[in-house]
Amino acid sequence: MPWSRSSRRRVTDGEGEGYFINVIGNPLDSTVAIGHLVFDGILERYPRLKIVSARGGGYVSHNPARMDHAWSVRVDPRTALKTKPRRSLAKLYVDTIVFDREQLRHLVNLWGADHVVVGTDYPYDMGWYDPRGFVDGCAFLKDGDRAKILGLNAARLLKLAPRRPR
Repeated sequence: MPWSRSSRRRVTDGEGEGYFINVIGNPLDSTVAIGHLVFDGILERYPRLKIVSARGGGYVSHNPARMDHAWSVRVDPRTALKTKPRRSLAKLYVDTIVFDREQLRHLVNLWGADHVVVGTDYPYDMGWYDPRGFVDGCAFLKDGDRAKILGLNAARLLKLAPRRPR
């Protein structure tokens, strides 16, 4: 059954079944990892910690309101987390490996262009081999936001001298 309640268990036993181990499993792993960083209070306790999540942050971009709601109505999400999850989520960075420009627009609208970095997943078979072309093809991006995503954000995170992409 292609279902997992823990990133420690495989979504499937192999690469059959629609390649769920990658298609569903990898974004699920990102989602579970972010969930732990948020609900275990890690991002709250270490406010200067910088985390970049692969695969556009997994499924988290579709659930900040659900996470906030759970925190508001249940006790267990508040055991380690003192403020609404969205405050911790705002500290995250996500990459562009979403394979769809509308999904990238959603990420930019949610996190802000300052929190999106270019990703490739190279050299894997699901890698993104023209990330520059993908980002350049996003007509909704302003030139400054495009430059941030293509390198300025990563340079800032890594404390490198900024260099505008060509």
